[in-house]
Amino acid sequence: MKISYNWLKQFIKIDWTPEQTSELLTNLGLEVEGIEAYQSVKGGLEGVVVGEVLTCVQHPNADKLKVTTVNIGDETPLQIVCGAPNVAAGQKVPVATIGTTLYTETGEAWTIKKGKIRGEESHGMICAEDELGLGKSHDGIMVLDADIKVGTPAAAIFDVENDHVFEIGLTPNRADAMSHLGTARDLKAGLIQKETTLEFITPSVSAFHVDNRTLRIDVDVKNKELAPRYCGLTISGIKVKESPVWLQHRLKAIGLNPINNIVDATNYVLHDLGQPLHAFDAAKISGNKVVVKTLAAGTKFVTLDGVERTLHEDDLMICDAEKPMCIAGVFGGIHSGVSEGTTSIFLESAYFNPVSVRKSAKRHGLNTDASFRFERGIDPNITEYALKRAALLIQEVAGGEITSDIVDIYPNKIEDFQVRLSFENAKKLIGEEIPKEIIKRILTSLEIKVNSVTETGLGLMVPAYRNDVTREADIIEEILRVYGYNNIKTTEKLNASISNSTRFEDYKIQNLVGNQLASQGFFEILSNSLTTPNYVALSDQLKEEHNISILNPLSGDLSVLRQSLVFSGLEAISFNINRRRSDLKLFEFGKTYHGYNGKHEEFKHLSVFVTGNQNSENWNSTTKKSDFFFLKGNIISLLERLGISRYNELPVENDLFSEGLSFSLGKMKLIDFGLIKKPILKHFDISQDVLYANFYWDTILNIVKRNNISFKAIPKYPEVRRDFALLLDDSVTFESIHKIAKQSEKQLLKDVNLFDVYQGKNLPAGKKSYAVSFTLQDENKTLTDKQIDKIMKTLQTQFEIQLGAELR
Repeated sequence: MKISYNWLKQFIKIDWTPEQTSELLTNLGLEVEGIEAYQSVKGGLEGVVVGEVLTCVQHPNADKLKVTTVNIGDETPLQIVCGAPNVAAGQKVPVATIGTTLYTETGEAWTIKKGKIRGEESHGMICAEDELGLGKSHDGIMVLDADIKVGTPAAAIFDVENDHVFEIGLTPNRADAMSHLGTARDLKAGLIQKETTLEFITPSVSAFHVDNRTLRIDVDVKNKELAPRYCGLTISGIKVKESPVWLQHRLKAIGLNPINNIVDATNYVLHDLGQPLHAFDAAKISGNKVVVKTLAAGTKFVTLDGVERTLHEDDLMICDAEKPMCIAGVFGGIHSGVSEGTTSIFLESAYFNPVSVRKSAKRHGLNTDASFRFERGIDPNITEYALKRAALLIQEVAGGEITSDIVDIYPNKIEDFQVRLSFENAKKLIGEEIPKEIIKRILTSLEIKVNSVTETGLGLMVPAYRNDVTREADIIEEILRVYGYNNIKTTEKLNASISNSTRFEDYKIQNLVGNQLASQGFFEILSNSLTTPNYVALSDQLKEEHNISILNPLSGDLSVLRQSLVFSGLEAISFNINRRRSDLKLFEFGKTYHGYNGKHEEFKHLSVFVTGNQNSENWNSTTKKSDFFFLKGNIISLLERLGISRYNELPVENDLFSEGLSFSLGKMKLIDFGLIKKPILKHFDISQDVLYANFYWDTILNIVKRNNISFKAIPKYPEVRRDFALLLDDSVTFESIHKIAKQSEKQLLKDVNLFDVYQGKNLPAGKKSYAVSFTLQDENKTLTDKQIDKIMKTLQTQFEIQLGAELR
């Protein structure tokens, strides 16, 4: 939200610097994220002065140029070459001196330099309107009033607005501060706390009166729940034209483009008081009647942007006797708005149900200044005041007369909130006792009325526009932010409690795994649980009927809860690759959400992604592509760290993978991992291989909790290694070798490892060579050669019988 400092000072006469003011606003909870300087004329006409043309003669080398001498108040007149047809001796003109920076219409800067034009020196420039940014005319130079003193800065004679604009990061609960009035009201409270004497000025509407009653438009509110208050009046005899300069400056400062005096006046009051208004062309209101109601689902309506929209049955509409004219609180219609030919208007000021406005805005993908305020909740008791303020402003800038009484339909007044504050509770929550008089002064400065005072607390009446202050805790927060968080002292005593939790708590296991992955070069990511429903089409494992949809989605791409973590991870990978970070090792703990048989279920997962090189390029090591075995090694390392050493390896059945494995324990699936299919990667514009592991975290957590860890002493006797080079069929797996070896020697065989694979020439067709090592150890004595040879002979025999193996 943008707040103009000059505009703010219309409510509070303050001589603080913008920086001091921004610091106070931030301390009050209205965080100023930045301050921008605004100048109605870019550059502020700095370096431009009033000069007098002393002589003007024809350029000797150019028919369309003149050589002039210009007095700008210095000892020596300047020689300036000018191409304007209307330049003449005796004129007072704006002169841009050497070093002055001017700006093109597109905002590009250019600097006036000393130079030669067709052989004649030129020491400045006599300017036209458009060259100074004061207009669009380029027919000739500007000729100024003859009475202006030579050397006067141009900024002193033109209406140049210099302002500072605060960019405020407004939190959703602070609906009361969505205007210059609301911001000034908070600023006033902060200044009072600093014991600064000031006057709070609000715009007067005492001049409002009805001129005649020649144009009456009846109002019928059919749905009073969606439109609790509706006001309106007519203004006739107006002239639609360009807004005055001061009004344009105000709107431009906060980033709005002026449209015409009527629309600009309603926008001004919107940002001035926080009350959205809408002006309808009275001549386009059929039957001189306004009806506030909902319409049948499927009704077509064309909004101001020219888009035909299909209405929902719950969309509140402003209609005339025949047709809809406006989506209430959101956007006007193309056929009922103010145009150049408009001479009379119906001016609307209303309070619409925040939930209704928000749903309509989201349904139609619209986000306007009006809907931004309505859906957060505006002040229901400022409606008529804002209407009068806007009517007076329209009369000021467009003329006309008030030609009807104010229609104000407000059957059920929205009352202020009653809240009880306990001094003791305030002390507990704040951590410090604030004097009772200061508490009362703060609340009064925030326009919270003190109805009753006792020794133990206060009875308060909170204005309706503070819809975020409904509880005692909210009152205490208001006191604290105005008193100043920085003014609360840190206590010398620190209290803490020790939680009784086991080492198998989910977060502890997560930290254990996360630390190990981080130590291996992985980075943790955190992605949105909301995603697009279109991702279910990428895998047969996911079903559209299992999607859990959001009732009021922020957008179509964030309308369902995710059924898998893989796609959000691929989004992150694609994002990084597009920024030249292609070597990635990522992991994420997160949940998936599913709708099964009318019930909602969620499951926790750990996802691991690997793509690109295993390590960065370095002079003393070669880079190596991340492959399936690199991922598998990291997975096994994690399982060992968790104490899970026994599991079954099976081919993966998930269609996300082109190849992979699945680890399971009995019927419980632990992990699916492998290489993601190319078509899925193509959907995310990823051309390199991506390896992915999906840990079923809930299952793993249950196994870890039941896992009994045993400890034993390090063996005193040495281990022995023997190797076999086995010639095998291509179909034989290392798992088969490992299984046979373990069955053949259960006591002394400690480890079996595959350390080389060879396929190629010098081997028969359909054969491969495995180099396998066997580690043997007796924990009670040293092994003898006879024992070792016997075991190795047994292993050789079993490999020959069961696998058809041969020793090479």
